[in-house]
Amino acid sequence: MRRSSSPALAALALLCCALPTTAQDLVRLELVDRDQGQVLTEYRHRGTGWVAGTPGHRYAVRLTNTTGARVLAVLSVDGVNAVSGETAAPGQAGYVLGPWESAEIGGWRKSLDRIAQFVFTDLPDSYAARTGRPDDVGVVGIAVFRERERPLLPPPPPPPVARAAQGVAPAAEARRADRAMAAAPLGTGHGASEWAPVGQTRFERASRQPDQVTVLRYDRWDSLVALGVLPRARRWDGPRHPQAFPGGFVPDPPRR
Repeated sequence: MRRSSSPALAALALLCCALPTTAQDLVRLELVDRDQGQVLTEYRHRGTGWVAGTPGHRYAVRLTNTTGARVLAVLSVDGVNAVSGETAAPGQAGYVLGPWESAEIGGWRKSLDRIAQFVFTDLPDSYAARTGRPDDVGVVGIAVFRERERPLLPPPPPPPVARAAQGVAPAAEARRADRAMAAAPLGTGHGASEWAPVGQTRFERASRQPDQVTVLRYDRWDSLVALGVLPRARRWDGPRHPQAFPGGFVPDPPRR
């Protein structure tokens, strides 16, 4: 399927194949907090990437093709295929990215025209748990396939403006996490319906096994502190004086 005119999404490929293996990063995987317009900072811990999500915030999975050829990315959220709703496996449907293309996948694919938004939520409210599959909540993954022989294209010129900063200052994240609900595993909910059209295209995989498998885990900020992914906030010895510019961005007020 060819990509639609929407800048946010790539096309869907409805083909099959099989099992995972790892290789170079053909596709870069990032999570974007849509309510803040921020790429969530990735923290490495014991070989695994982690990001801190905020309960109630919508998010998107940003996929960036780093090659001059088309690739297929099968997207798994909480162990569920984000296109078909099946328990995820590499041989299932996925998104086709054109050469050097970046796409933001904002939700569960409901049709060629609509998605149900990805929303950070408590585990019992996650789509996976509500459909009887809670064991893999808290992880986003992609299985990436090369396409059979197509000519490579040169990379596009650099964008005229700088990209957004990678996440919010840790102190601001910690303060927001303090206002969040009691720590509990974080999952991805089946949010509001949103118009996000895509088209269909044919894609012949170059191999039965993925050329890349990438996994990114997520949880609340305070849970990542408890797991040792993030350091505990430093405490000042003396009283803290109000600051005019304490850093960060404007968070949503706590829910009443």
